Amino acid sequence: MDASTSRRKFFKAALSVPAWMVCQGTFAFSDPMKERSHKFKLSLNLYSFDAALKAGKMDLFGALDFCAENNFDAIDPTGYYFPGYPEVPSNTFINTFKRQAFLLGIAISGTGIRNDFADPNTAKRKAHIERTKKWIETAAKLGSPHLRIFTGTSDHKGYTRPQVMRWIADDIRTCCEYGKQYGVMIALQNHNEFLKTADDVDQLFEWVGSDWLGLNLDIGSYRQKDPYGEIAQNIHHAITWQIKETVWVNGSERPTDFIKLFKILKQAGYRGYLPLETLGPGDPFQKVRALLSEVRGAIRQI
Repeated sequence: MDASTSRRKFFKAALSVPAWMVCQGTFAFSDPMKERSHKFKLSLNLYSFDAALKAGKMDLFGALDFCAENNFDAIDPTGYYFPGYPEVPSNTFINTFKRQAFLLGIAISGTGIRNDFADPNTAKRKAHIERTKKWIETAAKLGSPHLRIFTGTSDHKGYTRPQVMRWIADDIRTCCEYGKQYGVMIALQNHNEFLKTADDVDQLFEWVGSDWLGLNLDIGSYRQKDPYGEIAQNIHHAITWQIKETVWVNGSERPTDFIKLFKILKQAGYRGYLPLETLGPGDPFQKVRALLSEVRGAIRQI
């Protein structure tokens, strides 16, 4: 078959598609939620090096070198570690970081900030929305597909839980609408704060009601029920993760069963980044390498 014949057949097929399907995007785009095979890419969440970064013993460029040396696919350079945070970094710094990451073959899987949408003070919440918007713009400049946020930790005595969830949902929806303008998704972390269970997560996602909201699924923050059951319940929201060394089972911290965890992800057809995060005492360089080795071993087994 020659090239002209192939083109004629393509255009004939395209013209046979109803106009309403083309207008609605059905012809151009596949359904991201349909059944599919899994694909895991490993990233490093820089909170693993929180103490070293804050003490100046490591910087973002040193973290890139570490990721390259250990063959990570990507890095999650949390916003706290950029110079001047909570103010956004300069374009010069962003572009220098992006260039170095590209030259090392390291993708930027995401970034994140601190925020508090559980504060009863409306003015303070609005200030956090404005900060989030600025970092959405920064995420877009970085080439980060999402910005990680939280619900918040403020004391809200005197208000019912539905009242607090309503203003959290409204604030997150506002951020999602802004993120949509820049092609940046909002990745909400279930951080054992306002959100403690998978049911809490489901309810908040329903109240926000935005396609630009996804879950930064923190496996170590389900502490009231079976964590693996909670993960399975919420996995359809997940667009990124925090893969940790431990989970909470019956009120105690236990080593993560990575084979069990990754079988859940595989069955769900998760395709994307799995950022690793280590916590607690010990040499973070050794801890990250050990976690990376264990994760890679488990992935090979499934």
